[in-house]
Amino acid sequence: MDEDDPLTDSEFITRSLAEVDDRFEHQSEINFVAVYLKIAFRVLESDDPRNISAAVRAAVYNSLGRSLLHHTAALDERMFEDLTGFIARGMRDPERLVRLAAGHVLAGLVKTVQRLEERPSPFFSAVFQKIYPLLRYSDQRVRETTIIIVGLIGKTAPGAILRDSICALITQLCEPNPILKGTAVLQLHALCKHHHKSPYSLTAAYMNRIAPYLVKRFKTHPDGVPEICRFLSVSQRDFINLTLKYTLPQLFADGDLKGLEAVGAEMGSSVAMLVLDYAQNILAHAYMLQGFGQTNKTIKFILDVLKAAASDGSSLQIITLINSCIILLLAEIVICLGDEDPDIVDAASQGLRKVAREATSPKSNLPIGSDEEYNAFLKEHMLGIISTLNDMLQEVHGKQSMESKQRILRSFGEFAKQVGPAISNVAPQVMATLQTMLVVPEFSDAALQSWHSFLATLDPTDIGPHVGPTSASFVASWSLFSARGREAAKQCLDYMVLHRGQELGPHLSEVADLSSIPELAETNEALAHLRAAWSPQQRLRALMDRLESESLAVAIQSAVELKAFLTEANEDYIRSLTFGDAFDPLVGFLVSAVYRAACRDGEGTDTLRDLAFDCIGIVGAIDPDRFELRVDDNRMIMLSNFTDESESMSFALHLIQDVLVGAFRSTSDIKYQSYLAYAIQQLLQFCKFTPDLIKPHGSHPPNLKVRKRWNSLPKHVLETVSPLLESRFSLETRPLPPLSYPIYPGQSTYRQWVQAWTSDLIQKVSEPRAMQIFQVFTAVVRNKDVGVAHHLLPHLVLNVLASGDSDNAGAIRTEILAVLEDQVNPDSQSSPDKKLLSAQTVFMLLDHLNKWIRAIRQEIARQQKAAGSSRRTSRNSQVSSDAIEQLTRIASILENIDQGLMANAAFQCKAYARSLMNLEQQLMDCQIRDSKAKLEAKARRDTETIRRIEAADYQDRYERLHELYAHLDEPDGMEGVSTMILSPSLEHQIRQHESTGTWTSAQSCWELRLQYEPDSLEHHLGLLRCLKNLGHYDSLRTHVLGVLTKHPEWSPHLIGYQVESEWMVGRWDDVQALVSKTEDRPPAVLLAQILLAMRQDDIAALKTALVEARRELGSSIVATGPTGYRRSYDAVLNLHLVHELEVINQVVKGLRGEPARGSQSRDQSFNTLLKRLSARFDSTLPSFRIREPILNMRRTAFNLSASNSEEVKDATGKLWLSSAKIARKAGHLQTAYSAILQAERCKTPYSFVESAKLIRARGDPLRALQELEKAMRLCGFLPKEGNSREADVIDLTVGADVKEKIAKVNVLRARYMDHTDRFEDSKVCKEFRKATDISPKWESGQFHLGQFQDDCFKALPAADKRTRGLKMNFQTVRAFTRAMKYGSKYTYQTVPRVLTIWLDLAEDSRACATELFQKINDEVSRAIRSTPVYKWYTAFPQIVSRIGIKNAAAYETLSALLLKVIKEYPKQALWLFSSVAKSTSSQRAQRSKKILDKLRSVARNDGSQLMAIMTTFTADLLSLSKLDASDKQPLSLLSVCPKLPRMMPSPIIIPLQESLTANIPPASASDAHHNPFPVNAPTFVAIHDEIEVMSSMARPKKLVIHGSDGQIYTFLGKKDDLRKDSRLMDFNAILNKLLKSDSDSRRRQLHIRTYGVVSLNEEAGLIQWVPNTAPIRPILLKLYDRHGIANWLPHFKALFDDIKNMTDHEKAAELFSTKILTHFPPVLHEWFIETFPEPTVWLASRTAYSRTAAVMSMVGYILGLGDRHCENILLDTMCGDVVHVDFDCLFEKGQALEIPEIVPFRLTQNIVAGFGVTGVEGVFRIACEVTLRLLRENKDCLMNVLDAFVHDPLVEWEEKFRRLTRANPLVDMRTVSQDALGPIEEKLRGVFKLHKSSSGRQLSVSNHVQSLIMQASDVTNLARMYVGWAPYH
Repeated sequence: MDEDDPLTDSEFITRSLAEVDDRFEHQSEINFVAVYLKIAFRVLESDDPRNISAAVRAAVYNSLGRSLLHHTAALDERMFEDLTGFIARGMRDPERLVRLAAGHVLAGLVKTVQRLEERPSPFFSAVFQKIYPLLRYSDQRVRETTIIIVGLIGKTAPGAILRDSICALITQLCEPNPILKGTAVLQLHALCKHHHKSPYSLTAAYMNRIAPYLVKRFKTHPDGVPEICRFLSVSQRDFINLTLKYTLPQLFADGDLKGLEAVGAEMGSSVAMLVLDYAQNILAHAYMLQGFGQTNKTIKFILDVLKAAASDGSSLQIITLINSCIILLLAEIVICLGDEDPDIVDAASQGLRKVAREATSPKSNLPIGSDEEYNAFLKEHMLGIISTLNDMLQEVHGKQSMESKQRILRSFGEFAKQVGPAISNVAPQVMATLQTMLVVPEFSDAALQSWHSFLATLDPTDIGPHVGPTSASFVASWSLFSARGREAAKQCLDYMVLHRGQELGPHLSEVADLSSIPELAETNEALAHLRAAWSPQQRLRALMDRLESESLAVAIQSAVELKAFLTEANEDYIRSLTFGDAFDPLVGFLVSAVYRAACRDGEGTDTLRDLAFDCIGIVGAIDPDRFELRVDDNRMIMLSNFTDESESMSFALHLIQDVLVGAFRSTSDIKYQSYLAYAIQQLLQFCKFTPDLIKPHGSHPPNLKVRKRWNSLPKHVLETVSPLLESRFSLETRPLPPLSYPIYPGQSTYRQWVQAWTSDLIQKVSEPRAMQIFQVFTAVVRNKDVGVAHHLLPHLVLNVLASGDSDNAGAIRTEILAVLEDQVNPDSQSSPDKKLLSAQTVFMLLDHLNKWIRAIRQEIARQQKAAGSSRRTSRNSQVSSDAIEQLTRIASILENIDQGLMANAAFQCKAYARSLMNLEQQLMDCQIRDSKAKLEAKARRDTETIRRIEAADYQDRYERLHELYAHLDEPDGMEGVSTMILSPSLEHQIRQHESTGTWTSAQSCWELRLQYEPDSLEHHLGLLRCLKNLGHYDSLRTHVLGVLTKHPEWSPHLIGYQVESEWMVGRWDDVQALVSKTEDRPPAVLLAQILLAMRQDDIAALKTALVEARRELGSSIVATGPTGYRRSYDAVLNLHLVHELEVINQVVKGLRGEPARGSQSRDQSFNTLLKRLSARFDSTLPSFRIREPILNMRRTAFNLSASNSEEVKDATGKLWLSSAKIARKAGHLQTAYSAILQAERCKTPYSFVESAKLIRARGDPLRALQELEKAMRLCGFLPKEGNSREADVIDLTVGADVKEKIAKVNVLRARYMDHTDRFEDSKVCKEFRKATDISPKWESGQFHLGQFQDDCFKALPAADKRTRGLKMNFQTVRAFTRAMKYGSKYTYQTVPRVLTIWLDLAEDSRACATELFQKINDEVSRAIRSTPVYKWYTAFPQIVSRIGIKNAAAYETLSALLLKVIKEYPKQALWLFSSVAKSTSSQRAQRSKKILDKLRSVARNDGSQLMAIMTTFTADLLSLSKLDASDKQPLSLLSVCPKLPRMMPSPIIIPLQESLTANIPPASASDAHHNPFPVNAPTFVAIHDEIEVMSSMARPKKLVIHGSDGQIYTFLGKKDDLRKDSRLMDFNAILNKLLKSDSDSRRRQLHIRTYGVVSLNEEAGLIQWVPNTAPIRPILLKLYDRHGIANWLPHFKALFDDIKNMTDHEKAAELFSTKILTHFPPVLHEWFIETFPEPTVWLASRTAYSRTAAVMSMVGYILGLGDRHCENILLDTMCGDVVHVDFDCLFEKGQALEIPEIVPFRLTQNIVAGFGVTGVEGVFRIACEVTLRLLRENKDCLMNVLDAFVHDPLVEWEEKFRRLTRANPLVDMRTVSQDALGPIEEKLRGVFKLHKSSSGRQLSVSNHVQSLIMQASDVTNLARMYVGWAPYH
């Protein structure tokens, strides 16, 4: 600094400070002390300090203290020694002023050490090495000031420095000088005040040092103990008693017998008793002594004490004492492993080894003192040690200081090092402890230190299960960690990822995402490298698996990552999964996983729930009809009531595996974990599992049965429970006081009620085995987690009821009734949550009891059947001899519960399915009773009874039924009930209109009700609901304002409608006012908060509003449960809207800051947004009610965020067009018109197209065409009026999207022209062709052109088809092949039709010779080269059937096609090709052989090898299927077909229907790399050697196959022509695709159950055995038998003979009704109640039955399927589906039987009874209509599938052909096939014939179905059916 500068004082100071700042900024480490210390020495260097005044000396030290504040450099040992020496010199100064100044410097130095040093302990030790001599200094004044300074140092920080300060002060309590003693006490009190602790809590942590010091001087310094007792305010006896565990070890180590005797005298105990009481503490200290011979000396002293006290102690050994406290002893030593002093750690390590040598049995085979012996010893005791340490952390045996707990935590890691890899056996306990302590900041460092040691100790194979919880816990708690903790956490993660990542295998997927933590960038990069090859599917699966982890920390972190995954670039991947008619199966798993996370119960799940709601919104409101949710039910039914040992053990294993292990591994509550460990331990003992199971050479090896049971447990379960085989957990249980029933009213919460009831029932269990199992859960069920109690409750109730105690049974009934009555009690004081959850629990109990009743009845029937056939009942029967008595007892209890109360309670808690089941059960009983009585009365001609029965009024019940169906959202059921209501009420009509979406009609009904009841809130809400769904928001707003003017008190009920109407009309100030003043939070208000925040661009408010909205809207998801997606769809829709508002705001608000249109980034981001929104929209439920709110919200969001943007304006217009489209399709034509007007106002391009479609929908096709043409002229797509030119030039330089839109307009015009029948075909064709010219790669344009050409061809006269028709054929083939190339939407229409045209012409010798045929052949050849192969595969059976074609050119092309398909998909195609390869036709067999030979020459090695295997394999299967097996004895596969077993395992896939059916991609199918088959289709692993021969006429052989997926599959090898069955399965597979593609069908989940059928040749084949099915006949026989109804009576034959011979059909029908049907009342509905006792499953299964029966009835009618007796119709016992088998009687073959079949399908009384109360109405009828409509609409496609029958004719057709050719040589096979296929084509055209010979009439779909139902159910027709067909059933 230049001194000559003329600066003022302030300028000088400012400049100086700036210079100082600059120097400090560039010098991070300032060594002030080193510089100042030299100055201080220089100042005080005089030999006589008296030469320097005290004030100066004090000033020197004060300045030194100030210099420490600025010191930033590290302190080296030499400098620190100099500094402390200098300070100690000052503290010995004669002047108190100087001593205190020096002491303050020492306190400052301690603070500096804390500030600068990571490991300050050595420095602190050095400080006290200087202090202790001062405390012993001869000058009392020095000692007094030193005591004061020690107190000052103790205030600087907790931890080691406080400990040493307290201990130093305590030493002064033994001093005789009262001043020093008093000063020390004052300082101790000052420390208590400073640290806000009591004297005891201040010193408790250091009592292990304090107490030995004082007690050791008990005699020599008698004042010490009394002084500390006064300070602590405890008696001397209590002090000594509390500190014995610290003092005794030291006294024994010193051999101080006198001191011990003094202590014993004080305690009133002998020294020997002190040894026994504190053996673990004394021995631990003894074995940790380090001096030579010290341990032996101490042990000898202990033994001498004990021997002296014992009467005969000569044989006393130390091992006896060790064994008495082995676990506690080891735990004491292990804790010392966690000490920060390395010397103590080393002493503890040596101590453990000493104990191990002492305690190991001499009989051990391991070398004495070896590491193996040591490790084996620790492994044996480690569970006890860990449990003891956990007890200490939980303070089970007394309070522990923070320092003690830190020490214990550190000991976990050190102990793991001592044990080695075997520590994995107690990994769950260790992990639970570390996870619990990790989140406590004071313990996190210690926990992380042990965590790293624990992981590093494990074998690489054992690390895997812990990487998920570890990484998730670290990421979640990272912000809580100290710098040291973060370094330790990083070391753990680096070890797992960097060092062990390659060895983690599948566990690599469990590592949490680390990208959010900058310090872990390197680790995250390595992790990303390890996962580089992962596909999005693998990532998603990994996240879903982790989301369902038992560890909450893992689940939360996974939810965070899943949210990130869904919102990043992977959103396109998610949309690819949720596209098309059927979503990817992964979608069901995703929704299920997220729903389970949202519904997860327990402490700390709120965060997980919020994240799950977020994920649900991101996935969106995807259509529930296009995917299936995964449903898991792992409950077990106990049949024997624990009297059977084997079943009881299975139940115990079930509890261990499915209930306890998950809770044990996931909990972070150590105390709860110990309860769970005890329960597992006891159940393992119950299962007779012993430690010998895991010991290689156990002394008592378990028997084979126990070993097998043990090995059946999964690996993760074995890993968890193995250590508990040797555990010694104990539990002190006190019997609970008996509770008075009902318990429910006295408990305030659901949790308390479940815990109390479960605990009480556990005490009521009486059966010995049940007591052994349930009583181990006493402590578990009292815990805060009620999951275990909820699982046990149904088993407890069942056991108590079955045990027969009437008092207990009455108490249970009382409890159930109390819960049910509370549901219907209007004055109930219970909270809504308690009522709902309790009712659900009671219903779950009742379902469990019903399932048990069903299972026990089946078992009793099985035993009775076995006994009836003179076979011995199985010894392992799970039903005891008193099973029938138990069944009667429990059934009686259930029957005595009022069904009316049950229905009402179910209704109140919205369990509508249960209420419906009870009501329908009552109505069905009434209907059947009345029907039977009416028939009997008719036989007696009792008109009065008939009149009374007909007058029975069930209308009120029908109305209630209708209401229940409305609540269940089952419009088909409502429709069915409506037909039974004679005079529907206005309320009924409203429900009907609202369910079907006819909101205008519903509006009229509500308005009518309001005319009569204007003050009804319910009526106003109904009207508002209609206005909202119609989109009439102006009217909605006006009505709300009007109502509130009159009834302002209704505001809370109307606020949702009011807010929504205000924002829809743009009155945002009113929205703000309404939201501000209301406290209610309906969905509309929550959404309004988000919109307001968006409008105000308030980021903080928006974030808050989003969180609140998701939390509130998601609450109903939690209420519906993990499987309630469909029931909570409205909530999902709201979450969908919330997410879209967020993303729209993020993208669109950026448009305001970007330049105008043209910015690439701006356009790209907005276009990406629109694309994603469009994909989300397409995946939603295709309903106006669902989709219109989405469009409305998008328009609102767009307008709020950037109303002046051109892009937003265009997008808004397109949204209006979308609204118009969905409104038009829903029939809301006025709403559609309003939307079109809005779109036109936005000047949206092509809005005229939707306008034209709307006009056409109104029934004016000509005007629609005219309006379309006007608009096209305005756009320049057509010439102006009066212009002679054909058309204006269209600019084709525009983009592909615009071209496609123009092409769509032209196609629409062409179709309208075609439909009006006013234009020549050539003109229409020209218009279609114009579209293909504009957009040649648009699949739909090509398809419509080809379809029009084909329709024209079909309309030609026969003569013209050979001339003009050929050209049309060519045009059709060319257009269709192009469509096949460019897309997959019309694959099932184009591919079969191309094949039919091409190959039919090839068989026409005249057509073959034309040039046009050559062009067609060339076109097909080009298509084969350019079209993806999987599209050809869809018609592979049709292609194979034409292998016998004669035309050489066509055959060459056909063989190339066959070659290509087989080469591409050999595993599937070879199964279908095998029937030709083994054909009995020599020509077909030879041609197939040539194709296979050619394929071998071009195929790769694996391909040719597969063909060789397949050839041998199918040949063996064919010979096995054809094998003659006259008797029923089982065959041996090895004997009859030895080659087959030797070929196992085989790469050949099992011929399942799903494995052989190609799946077409829903998106554009130009990608030839699409894989149309399941990736992991199961292959053959083994075939059971024993082959059962079935008893049917063909003697099929039953093959049991093990698949590569672990499943068992069964097939029948049948000697029969199965080509008919195979092609019918192909037909059904195509139909299933069509059913899925139609929204009406998909919503009803219509489908046909298919199964694998493979024809090996014309004589034999394989047919899949359908599992879990039962024929209807045995079901009915069993039900009739239960009712005591005989299946056949002797006089029935005569009655049927009379009916057969009657010419008067009406009399025959009457006789059949009165004499036969009265004997067989319908009973099939009972089977559904018994088989599916859970109401929701009952409704789903019965609905599935009705719909699958309807679909197959229509398909059977179309195909002429007969022989539908009750053995050929099966019911799926898992879901209620109808499955048809045996399709031999096809193509109206039944009408040619001796007694012709005159019904189109089976619709007898039992079939109808299965449909429920509504019978054929509703569900069945509507399903029939939807199916028949689809069949008729896809006539051409389905007829093309049947084309294979013509060219590969059935054996029976060939026989018929030979007969006809003998009479007329000109007859060809087409004539024969036409007889069979002609009627099918007629039916598909809608022609209905009462009989084959009668004239038909064309009917509408609904009339067609009505005629068929009448024909099928007409008693006149049924009476004339063959008696073996059982028309009476």
